[in-house]
Amino acid sequence: MNNQKISTDGGQGLGQNPFAALSGVGLPNVAKSMPGAASPSKQPKVEIKNRGRVDIRRETGGRGGKTVTVIDGFVGIGLPEKEQLTKKMRAACGCGGTVKDGEIVIQGDQRETIARILSEAGFRPVFAGG
Repeated sequence: MNNQKISTDGGQGLGQNPFAALSGVGLPNVAKSMPGAASPSKQPKVEIKNRGRVDIRRETGGRGGKTVTVIDGFVGIGLPEKEQLTKKMRAACGCGGTVKDGEIVIQGDQRETIARILSEAGFRPVFAGG
């Protein structure tokens, strides 16, 4: 058997940094050189369209004592968009949820998080009930 050990200390250094010669001097600034690029202060302000009132309520009845958050009152929104909102809410809350009978049902008491998501989507969330 060979009893020689191989060193794992990394050996000698490279002696020089291969990236030391590279610098940003003389390179154009991408944001300033792009034609039609607007500065952050000149960007148009996006106005969020008011898409109507939606009610957010907490329910426990008929669910074996489990608390759920129910969102209803959507006007002019189809099933595909409700499913997209549900997916976004489930990801933000870290819990399950579904669209059932035109309502979005999210597991647990998630009213604050859901209100923020709905506000960002242009809805006016209203807390209903207790």
